[in-house]
Amino acid sequence: MPEDSPNSPALPHPNQPAIAAQPTPSLASGVKEKPPKAPLTYADAGVDITSGERSKQRIKMLARKTFNKHVLSEIGGFGGLFALDLERFPQPVMVASTDGVGTKLKVAFELGIHHTVGADLVNHCVNDIAVQGATPLFFLDYLATGKLREQDSATVETVVRGLSEACKASGCALIGGETAQMPGFYADGEYDLAGTVVGCVNRPEIVTGENIQIGDILIGLPSNGLHTNGYSLARKLLFEVARYGPDQYVNELKDKTGAALMRTHRSYLGVIKKLTAAGIVRGMAHITGGGITDNLPRILPRGTGAIVDLASWSVPPLFEHLRALGDVAQDEMLRTFNMGIGLIAVVPAEDVKKAKAVLNRANERFCIIGRIARGERKVTYN
Repeated sequence: MPEDSPNSPALPHPNQPAIAAQPTPSLASGVKEKPPKAPLTYADAGVDITSGERSKQRIKMLARKTFNKHVLSEIGGFGGLFALDLERFPQPVMVASTDGVGTKLKVAFELGIHHTVGADLVNHCVNDIAVQGATPLFFLDYLATGKLREQDSATVETVVRGLSEACKASGCALIGGETAQMPGFYADGEYDLAGTVVGCVNRPEIVTGENIQIGDILIGLPSNGLHTNGYSLARKLLFEVARYGPDQYVNELKDKTGAALMRTHRSYLGVIKKLTAAGIVRGMAHITGGGITDNLPRILPRGTGAIVDLASWSVPPLFEHLRALGDVAQDEMLRTFNMGIGLIAVVPAEDVKKAKAVLNRANERFCIIGRIARGERKVTYN
């Protein structure tokens, strides 16, 4: 082929520099190439690790305030270390309980009140092991939220402050837990809360109810309100049926709706310790979900039942108003709510006078609400 043929490649003149090859133009006329994508991060998926770490650092300080000489680890390890005091518990039996706060959290979100739900959780769990004679030793929490924004970090810190203060009041250490960001799983500004308490009791001091006998007396201690149970029905009745606002004062409640619902779940630990130290209880029931109807039978031996006198205590206005709003049947009320009784102690008839003296010295209100009779592990109401 001749050198200057139109089909031959253009060659540079021997005395001219070579021209760099040009990129092949795009086949699609006028279409620009897309710039390279920036690499995705966890934050792009809604999980801000940096914000989460800042929140955890603040939480560590709150948890450390609950530590005692038996805590051998710092917050942030793979597990919390706790040394059991074998002088205090020479025949140790570990007792554990896990629970949550339930849909009471929905009221907390609505009102922006987050400092009490931690105490609700700790006190509920502590009561569950205290009725078996156990002393709480340490607590673990689980708090999960959606995308952790700056204002959410402040909420998380407020919740954990409540946990910390309640743990300190119960003498148990907050030695660990989990704070999870789960965007897309929880709505913005909402979270879930659960926890586990671990305690210990000497084997001879375990309170199971196995020694309960026919003729024993039931002593009821008052609740602060709903505690942490029955909120799905209560919210439906108050907010959907009655259409109350959370900040609305309701004459029948003698309080604002939200305030009535947010009363803290009581801790009975102090009074339980006094009763067990006196050696006068054969069994104790923490009245939570299921009410007296479902909780009291959990401690009754075979061949026994409980007779409860409904006229023996004044049912708080909150429960009466809930009943009226939905025309709720009495049986439904009694197996959904605590109806104003948060703890029942079963005491031998001959020790009732001594039990009353213990409770009076503790400035604890109480009512004699019934007795143990022959039956098959169920509650009969008079």
